[in-house]
Amino acid sequence: MAMERAQVSTHEWVAGRYRLLQILHRETNRICWSGEDTEAARPCLVARIGLPEDTAVESARRATGRFIRTSETMGLLCSDRVAGAIDAVVENGSLWTVSEWVRGVPLSELLAEQGTFNYVRAARIGLGVLDVLEAAHGQGITHGELSPGQVLVREEGSVVVTGFGLAGATLAPRLTAPSYASPEQARDERIGPAADLWALGAILYTMVEGRPPFRDRGSPDDTLKGVDRLPLRTPLRAGPLTQAVQGLLRKDSRERLTRPVIREALTRALSEEADAVPPTALRPRLRGACAAAARVSRRWSSRTMIAGTTLAVVTVTVAVLATTYGLPGTADSPASSRPRPSVPAAPDGTPAPGTPAPSASPATPSPSPSPSAPALPAGFDTFTAQEGFSVALPEDWRRVDTSRVSGVAYRVVFGASGDPRTLAVTYSERVGPDPVAVWRDDVEPGLLRSAGYERLGEIRATTYRGREAADMEWLAEDDGTRVRTFGRGYLLGGGRSFSLRFTTPAADWDEAGNQEALATFLETFREPRD
Repeated sequence: MAMERAQVSTHEWVAGRYRLLQILHRETNRICWSGEDTEAARPCLVARIGLPEDTAVESARRATGRFIRTSETMGLLCSDRVAGAIDAVVENGSLWTVSEWVRGVPLSELLAEQGTFNYVRAARIGLGVLDVLEAAHGQGITHGELSPGQVLVREEGSVVVTGFGLAGATLAPRLTAPSYASPEQARDERIGPAADLWALGAILYTMVEGRPPFRDRGSPDDTLKGVDRLPLRTPLRAGPLTQAVQGLLRKDSRERLTRPVIREALTRALSEEADAVPPTALRPRLRGACAAAARVSRRWSSRTMIAGTTLAVVTVTVAVLATTYGLPGTADSPASSRPRPSVPAAPDGTPAPGTPAPSASPATPSPSPSPSAPALPAGFDTFTAQEGFSVALPEDWRRVDTSRVSGVAYRVVFGASGDPRTLAVTYSERVGPDPVAVWRDDVEPGLLRSAGYERLGEIRATTYRGREAADMEWLAEDDGTRVRTFGRGYLLGGGRSFSLRFTTPAADWDEAGNQEALATFLETFREPRD
């Protein structure tokens, strides 16, 4: 992994002790040299970071102390994966940091030589960086200056992260590599671990695409404005990392993927073949599947499209299966004037091979009082559906529609004749690892075709019954009536999920009875026991 590097004068010294030997890499406002600690007679890494012109002496002093303290803490947490701090000094308007020598090559230099990495190699490096971030975040430490120049790759492929302790050293939102700053840094807001996850996403993007998601615009201020305001260019070479990269590069820090979700996605990519067909090659087929699903859905009313519920991959999977085989049971019509929602899937505990698929004909849930269930409001009973899940419903509500694809997903809709409200419950065994992405990337594009569709606020990452979840609310038109829907989807693990949608006339949304009903549905819903 030897590389040609620009030589500098061996007469250049820092603090009268550290001799600069050769430049390892350059990035915006940061240059890193190999050097020699002449007093200890040992090699070292020396980096120069320009400080803002108005940096006070006291701020500069705090900067050196912060770098040393944070680096020492990180050295205790993962000594073999961070560059230990030796010294930090301020000279001639620059902060000079001195770290232990690392036998590795900056990721930025590898990319300059090789252009791009396949997604398997990118995932391996990403996991190494994630390990270090996980250790740091567990101790309340945010890197805040992460970039390819701060990641050193050893010969065997392991990584070492440098630069801990630089963030917050001065009032500048980002000292080095503003192309990798998070939007909250660009806005000069308080940052936390989510800023590091953004930077990890930007590094992954750079490895597979050969360029950062937001280019350097000549000045830090202009670059930060671009990070904050410009849309993300869709990655084209990320393969199975595409959703993970996009999930990390969300402008709203609250919507970014969590570390466990990213770890799962990166680990899964390691088992993929490096030359697998990238998602972009599959998109025309998926678009065709979605179009076919839209044609099938015309059999149902607009309320069906609004009240129906699914999470991410279910939408595509069901579309493909519906187009290829038709939806079982869709010819039957319940003895009710309620519309027929449209999304399929199989119950928890799929029948063994050779067992006939469950009937899709409507069936009224049987009362199933549970002594451990929460106290119910007046007029509600707990019902257990034949699929095994249970939920408390208004006494006169019944199952008004069932649609399923055996072994994949099912949807059950509850309501009552004359009542404009519905609750839809969907189960799937093939969803992605990020509930926010499911709503945004897979469900919402279909909703955009609904008359008068308007999302209310942001898609909110949350937890439900101790599991990862996401909420989304929206308005739409149903035969001239404005309706409002609240949707919550949550993950069970292993690709399985449930989601619930409650739809009611928008004008009645704030009525106490509707808010009580929604709260009761969320409080009492229980998935089937394995």
